[in-house]
Amino acid sequence: MIADLVAWCRSVRLTAGASFLLVALSGCASLVPQTMGLRDTWPAGVAVQTEVGEVPFFAQQEYQCGPAALATTLVHAGAQVTPEELVKLVYIPGRQGSLQTEMLAAPRRYSRVSYQLAPRFDDLLREVAAGNPVVVLQNTGIGLFTNWHYAVVIGFDYPAGELYLRSGDTKRQAMPFTIFEYTWRKSDYWAMVTMPPDRIPVTAIEPGYLTAIAAMERVGEARAAILAYSAFLERWPDNVAASVGLANQHYALGNLQEAELVLRRAVLRHPDSVPLLNNLAQTLSDLGRNDEALALIERAVPPDESPFATAVRETHALILRRMGTNR
Repeated sequence: MIADLVAWCRSVRLTAGASFLLVALSGCASLVPQTMGLRDTWPAGVAVQTEVGEVPFFAQQEYQCGPAALATTLVHAGAQVTPEELVKLVYIPGRQGSLQTEMLAAPRRYSRVSYQLAPRFDDLLREVAAGNPVVVLQNTGIGLFTNWHYAVVIGFDYPAGELYLRSGDTKRQAMPFTIFEYTWRKSDYWAMVTMPPDRIPVTAIEPGYLTAIAAMERVGEARAAILAYSAFLERWPDNVAASVGLANQHYALGNLQEAELVLRRAVLRHPDSVPLLNNLAQTLSDLGRNDEALALIERAVPPDESPFATAVRETHALILRRMGTNR
């Protein structure tokens, strides 16, 4: 696997070389296995032709395809940003390119959730069909020549055998599925989306997307985190960590009643959850309802070796002090 491949972002030029490569690939299915698989099994429920409307275009500057590609998806996701602003966040002059870690990290500063897709053509197609442009990392070099490049997939026409990309200085580059996969597989099929906080990628999986929200929460706005956790809980309502995260964001903004509602809903689903009981007791105590808080915290009795034991003891002691009792 490629952990942090440097993207040496140069303009894409696939003319005569592309024609040669297409001929070569036509007889070598092992070089484009996922494209060949699509011939037998097209993703269920996905149209064979689609294009995301109103995707902005930023012609890349030399070596700076990372900022341009990221600005494309961020502006589409409602952020106000330019490629020039992103250069300082993702572009490394000494490398003349952008690392994947910086590409994933930068959107969080604009309160957008960045999510790395599974390395599957199916997932890329599903996201584009759902209206989510996808940033991809390609190696467009021919032979021994290496040319790392970020582009944005905005559509596809499977009967015509083409994908459509915002790429380099080309607003709508048509690229055959075979050539695209050949250039994309060299990055281990690396791809990402940048989402508004109230939307979730159609291919997102529960633990992975919760991690993505938590990463955004650390640097983004609390209100954006509230939207993200709320959307997450609509899809995965039984997730305790997301309920705690949502309640914590309300609590941080001083919305204690909202935090209480979130925690009460979660406790109904998970009546023995120590973190939920502890946090609800803390919230009720802060609201001045210490009798209710004490009844809850006394239900939350974890073993001494539990990672929550210290927090529960502290909450219990706080409630007793506020009640003026030595119990």
